[in-house]
Parts: sequence; structure tokens; C-alpha cells
Amino acid sequence: MSGNNHSQGRTRNRWTFLAGVVVMSLLLSGCGTQKPKVYRVGVLALEPFAVIVDGFKAKMTELGYMESKNIVYDVQKVSADKAEMQKVLDKFVADKVDLIFTFPTEPALLAKAKTQGTNIPVLFAMGTIAGNDLVKSVRQPGGNITGVRFIGLDLYVKYLEMLRELAPNAKRIGLFYDPTYPAIASTLEALHAAAPSAGVTLVEVHIARVADLEADLQARAKLSDVGFDAMIIMPDLISSSPDGLAALGKFGAEHKLPVVGGIARNEWSVLTLIPDDIETGEQAAPLADKIFKGTPAGEVPVVSPEPKLRINYKLAQELGLTVPKGLLKQAVEIIR
Repeated sequence: MSGNNHSQGRTRNRWTFLAGVVVMSLLLSGCGTQKPKVYRVGVLALEPFAVIVDGFKAKMTELGYMESKNIVYDVQKVSADKAEMQKVLDKFVADKVDLIFTFPTEPALLAKAKTQGTNIPVLFAMGTIAGNDLVKSVRQPGGNITGVRFIGLDLYVKYLEMLRELAPNAKRIGLFYDPTYPAIASTLEALHAAAPSAGVTLVEVHIARVADLEADLQARAKLSDVGFDAMIIMPDLISSSPDGLAALGKFGAEHKLPVVGGIARNEWSVLTLIPDDIETGEQAAPLADKIFKGTPAGEVPVVSPEPKLRINYKLAQELGLTVPKGLLKQAVEIIR
């Protein structure tokens, strides 16, 4: 009798073991079919800098984020209209995206404000961090934000120095800008500090839209002296826009005035000293990766990109300028 009980016990234990194996197999099978996390990224891209998105997406792919598999991008390309930016950001917040990627300075500041009180991190590119509260510091941005900064102050002082080398007779430098744009105050401060030692006078013109810029240039074109000898493209969304840049560039070409600055590889500037847009996007991607892997955005240090000198040698010749050999040696790209 006891032997029979012992046999029945072993049978029960065997079935218990088999049942456990089946349950474990089902659990493991369920884990194997579990869908991976799909990250949703809202991208607010201003038109002149939209190519930054291409660099960002390409690098994210290298880091293992495959579009439509484990990451989805909602790319919204907009003009410099503030209301349009606000509308896009409202949509991203309502959609509860996992990250907002935006550029340059103004939309980054708007995104930071819009996401207060949410868990949505903000990643910026080409953001000016001087003279505003975009971040607390480069090493500790704070809050829910980090990114790739725009190194504008040193850059614009260099523009003055390079202009003096390129066009020694250019004593009056025209600056057209929107005084309300976040990056302008700190840029002007740097230019005003550097102008006396550079031996130049800054001729400042306030604009609020491209039409203001065009109207001022049309009025100057009727004068025997247009009022300046060269121009620097300022870091606002009017002068740097395609229409604004074209207006300044055409005016410079017609009056034999060198124009420097603006977005990389534009056809109107004799030289630009600015990080490559594609590379800027690529530099933003590892920051997004860190955020997705659990590091708070405000603890991810801001990246400082390396500016690159590009010289339009062909345009310089058309303007009757001699490009010093020292500048040519510094250039990473020379358009002939």
C-alpha cells in the first residue's frame, strides 16, 4: 500500500514538474514576442537649417534606432513665424512625444517653456546659450534640456578680423538684424567690444521682417554712398532666411560689397565660419541616445561643435578681392 502511494506521489511530482516547464515555456515565449519600445521624436525644424535633421536621423540609425521599427519622427518644417512654432510644439506636447528636437535658439527657448511641468525632454541644435536662460551651464544644462550649442560670440569677432584681412578698406560694417531675436544681444555685445580694435564702425539697421530689409536696401541703392563697405549676416531668422540672405547677397554683388556669415555653403557669402549642419545633427544624436537610455536631459553636457571656414574664392574674385594665403590655409572648403 505504501509502495502504491509512493508511486502516485512520484507521478504527481512528474506532472507538477511538467506543468512548471510548460508555464515557464509560455512565459519565455511571451517575452520573446514582446514588442520593443518605439521612441517618438517631434522635430521642429526651421527651414534654413532643416538639413540638420538629415544628419541627426543618419546618426541615430547608426546607433541602432531604425525608423518605423523602434523610432518614429514627426518632422515639422516651419518658417520664422512664432505662432506657427507654438502650434507645432503644442501638438508635440499633446502627443506626449518621447523627445522634442528643435533648432535654432528661438524654437529651443519656446520648447523649453512649453514642456515645463511635463516629462518631455528637449534637445536643441545651434542654440545660443549666452544672454538667455536656455541652459544653466555647458556641463550641467539643468531642467529637461540639452543640445549642441551655437558658438556665436567668438565666431562673430572672427568675422570682423577676417573681413579686415579680406577687405582692408572696409571700415563700415553693415548689420541688419531683428533686435528681439534671442541670439542678437550677446552677438552685438561681442561685436561692439571688438569693433574699436578692429578699426571699424558698425552700421546697425533694425528689421522686423524681410520686407523691411528689402525696403532699406532699395532706398540705399538710390544713394551715391550706400552707407557701409561690407556686411555680416547676423544670427537671426530674418537675415539668415533664404529670402533675407538673397536680398543682402544680391545687394552686395551689385555694389561690390563683401558679405560674410550666414548658413554654411550659401552662394552669397564670401566666407562662412560655422559648424557643418549635417555634423551638427550627427552630434545631437548621441545626446538623444543617452536620454533614451535613462540619463535626464539636464545632466547631459551641452556639446560645443567646431566651426569650419569655407571660402567662396570665385565670388571673392568677382568682387575684386584678394584672398590672403593665410585664410586659404585655414579653409576646409574652397569654392573655385
